[in-house]
Amino acid sequence: MIEINKILIPTDFSETAQAATQYAVELAKKFDAKLHLLHVIEDPVVYMPMFESYALPPKEDFENFAETRLENWILDEDKEGLTIETEWVHGNPFVDILKCAKREDADLIVVGTHGRSFTAHLLLGSVAEKVVRKAKCPVLTVRPQGHQFIHPGMADDE
Repeated sequence: MIEINKILIPTDFSETAQAATQYAVELAKKFDAKLHLLHVIEDPVVYMPMFESYALPPKEDFENFAETRLENWILDEDKEGLTIETEWVHGNPFVDILKCAKREDADLIVVGTHGRSFTAHLLLGSVAEKVVRKAKCPVLTVRPQGHQFIHPGMADDE
């Protein structure tokens, strides 16, 4: 039997990450697993060179934003009965997701994917794709328009 004791959910606070989080929450409930929410704060200069000539917000602003979003990322009604850890780090998303998965001994990583075209992958790369290729544990990728869980108690006509 498969045992899933800890699920890592990396989030960039996007729609795709929200879809992945919903899957992870349901899986955590089914397997009585702990959830570890991770947000990686990237250096804005890395992806927005125009910031080199403008003053950046203080590092603490990024950290406070991440902490607040992580604490409120999962709805209170979905948190019931779950053990949830939150963490933010400064770094490279792909690298730090893998480091966290190893350090936390994650049994599963649940990550959102935009489902970009082949050309977009060549030009932009994909954090989810790199994680799938390099992670030592299974990785579940979730697209926001993909199959969603139907919660028990919902009528068929809803």
